[in-house]
Amino acid sequence: MILLIQYTLLFAAVLSLVALGGCFSEHSGVINLGLEGVMVMGALGGALTMKYMANAPYIAIFFVVLLVAAISGIAYTVLLGVASINFKADQTLIGTALNILATAVATVVVKAINMAENPDNVSSTVEYLAAKKAFIIRFGKFEFNWFMLVALIALITAHTVLYKTKFGLRLMACGENPQAADSVGINVYHLRWAGVLISGFLGGIGGIVYITAGVSEWKFESGVAGFGFLSLAVMIFGQWKPKNIGLAALLFGFFRALSNVYSGFGFLVALNIPGTIYNMIPYLISLIVLAFTSKNSRAPKAEGIPYDKGSR
Repeated sequence: MILLIQYTLLFAAVLSLVALGGCFSEHSGVINLGLEGVMVMGALGGALTMKYMANAPYIAIFFVVLLVAAISGIAYTVLLGVASINFKADQTLIGTALNILATAVATVVVKAINMAENPDNVSSTVEYLAAKKAFIIRFGKFEFNWFMLVALIALITAHTVLYKTKFGLRLMACGENPQAADSVGINVYHLRWAGVLISGFLGGIGGIVYITAGVSEWKFESGVAGFGFLSLAVMIFGQWKPKNIGLAALLFGFFRALSNVYSGFGFLVALNIPGTIYNMIPYLISLIVLAFTSKNSRAPKAEGIPYDKGSR
């Protein structure tokens, strides 16, 4: 039971961070379907940082890894911003391309680094066993991960920013009616850029949280196993509201955690259900939930629509 709670909170932290990133982007009017790719790039930056900072003080490892993962995510979303905001390209196609590109780039980069260090090592795996300890505190059998706290702070901050600040209200106005927002002096382009970059910041952190959840190395050919898309499901189920996103993340995180620890529950083992079925459950749940709730979803009205200052 302790492991189930531990993994539920950890996977919920990943889903919350990435879904919040998508939430900011879509509230600004830009659909970020490339969150999967953003997570991969954040994971890449964070994993390589952990690899080379293995002997550094834990506090330095924590903050530097967090910073590098966030910057990596931001840098990657610049591609989305340029294509969708500056060049008004189709946001769905751009996001799909970014997802495909990220795993390929990460695999090539890691293989090149490994081969440079050892010509016989052609794997796409990065190990970070020693550095990972910087994120964990043990309370008996329970492993508290500092990223759980980071996700909680992100949820509180996101709610405050979106609903209590001038910036947040203007950002949401750009996703609802950009022409009206522009007419009262709001720079729609700037705020859409802000939304996209914030999504990169949070998505990048979500990537490093995901690959450190229970493992001490990561094979980048595997990407992030569809967690970017699962985060989009959490965002939609949460109705683009931070508080609801946090609750939805706990639900989906529970089913994802179950696939890690089901062998510890005798009654589940007795069912003789293959482990692959448990791995599928979060994605099946997302399909079922969205099928029944998507009709009542209220997405920002102008999301996915390139803004043209000259049109009214």
